[in-house]
Parts: sequence; C-alpha cells; structure tokens
Amino acid sequence: MKIFIIEENDKGQRLDRFLKKALPKLNSSSIYKYLRTKKIKVNKQKKDINYKVELNDKIEVYLNDEVTQNDISKTDFLHAKNSLDIVYEDKNIIIANKPIGVTVQDDNSKNPDTLNNRLLHYLYFKKEWDYEKETSFSPSFVHRLDRNTKGLIIAAKNVESSRILSEKIKTREIEKYYICKVYGIIDPKEGVLQDYWTKKTDNFVTITKKPINEYSKNIITKYKVLKHRNNISLVEIHLITGRTHQIRAHLNFINHPLVGEKKYTNIINEDKGKFQFLISYKIFFNFKTNAGILQYLEKKTFSIPFSE
Repeated sequence: MKIFIIEENDKGQRLDRFLKKALPKLNSSSIYKYLRTKKIKVNKQKKDINYKVELNDKIEVYLNDEVTQNDISKTDFLHAKNSLDIVYEDKNIIIANKPIGVTVQDDNSKNPDTLNNRLLHYLYFKKEWDYEKETSFSPSFVHRLDRNTKGLIIAAKNVESSRILSEKIKTREIEKYYICKVYGIIDPKEGVLQDYWTKKTDNFVTITKKPINEYSKNIITKYKVLKHRNNISLVEIHLITGRTHQIRAHLNFINHPLVGEKKYTNIINEDKGKFQFLISYKIFFNFKTNAGILQYLEKKTFSIPFSE
C-alpha cells in the first residue's frame, strides 16, 4: 500500500489530476476504475474523480509496487551540482544568476546537471523541499534562458508563487532587460522592433516582416545603443515579448547579429570568444494589478554587474 498526505502545494486540485502526477504509470481509465472499486481511497472513503483534495487528506493506494514505486527520474536532481549563484531569495522565490553552458531544463541530452535540478538539489539540501512529500509540485524556474546566455532568472518555491509569476510574465508586469554586443552601428540608436517570429524546428526560428503561416507570432524588442567602438555596439534590450531565440534572431534580422553568435549568422570573429555576448542583467517587478503573496516585490529591481 502507498500513502500520500496532501501538503500545501498539492491542495485544491482535482483528485484525478493529483493521481496522474503522483502515479504517472496509471492512465485516466485506470484511475477511474481504481477509485470506483475502492482500491484508491481518500480518508478511508470512496471519492469521485472531481473531488478537490484538501490539506492533510490521506490518500491510500492499494496497488502493487510496480505501479506505486517512485520513478528514478524523480531523484535525478541529486546528480546535479548543489550550486546556485543566488542574487535574491525569500520564502517564495529565488532569483539566480545562470552561468553559460548550463540548460535550464532537460534538453534531451540526459545530462541531469540542469539549472532546475540544481535548484531542487539546493532546496532539498536546505530541507525546504522534499520530493516524497510534495507529490505534484516541484520548485522550478518560471522562464528560460538559452544554454549560452547567462544572467538573471526567476524560480518559484511554491505553487502560488509559480501561478502568480507565470501570470505576471504573461501580462508583461515583470520586465526583463539584457545587455548584448552586436556587429555594426545601429541607426537610430534607440527604437522598437516589431516583426513576426516563426518556429522552423525545435531549435531554430525565423523572423519576417509579415506572418508566413498560422503559427507566426508578433514579436516586440526594444533596444538602446549605450556605446559603440570599432564597429561593435553595446546595446540594452528590453524584451517585450519573450519568444525562443528572440533577441538573437531579431537582431540578426536587422543585420546586427550578436558578437559570438553562430546559429543565426555566418560572421566569423575568432577574437570574440566562444559564446554569444548576451546577458540577462536586470529584472523589474512592475506590477499593475494585485500580485497576492508577491505584492511585496512591487517596483523592486534586481540586477547584476557586467563586464564589457
């Protein structure tokens, strides 16, 4: 028999949805069958799939170990480094400085040392999160940075913070700023780029003036040239929309590719390093509507220094 006790981050969801996460080897029809035949009970009682689980509910699963045992992938985080460069942390969120060369989530390379797994390892070591208790929720980063982009990235420690942060990013109430170096002198020195973004493959996008199919999406990239020297411009980017590879592809589209960029340009400059010069250097919490338990972050700015 397997027993689950509903914790704070698991409460409020439908029973079948909780069970799908807690017992990934079961499909929907099996869950319905086992609830109906009382092989899965809540507080010793038969419950419908629509039941909303409550704090401290006790769910008993009378099935064999092959169905209920933990998937080994749930402990992959223990093989990641217990290392985070933390810029800010409180009981709800973490803002970390991501290094170059680390993916945020698994990229199918089977390398467990992702930034998200480092986050889990860090919180597990601090005893702030336990994968055996938090059955359906895991702390995670709520947005992404490319493998070779460094800088600030936000993680949610609990389900309510995750919901709020995701909503605020969607409504553009969390502003993200980047510093990059590009080839050439951009004219005008300040402006707003608006074009269309289309995903061609999982790891490549294209930018056009007009949509090329039903999947094309509008993108908006604000920029400001801070200085230039030797045909290289230092540029601040305010990312309005946040599409995959948006900055890299958009700047290349206007013929000012990032220094070090390899995917979206054929320019070769061996003196400029191995990776593109792109840093997520500032985050501004510009809430225009209520942010619930994160309201205390209103108008707060977090930044990291960067070297030219």
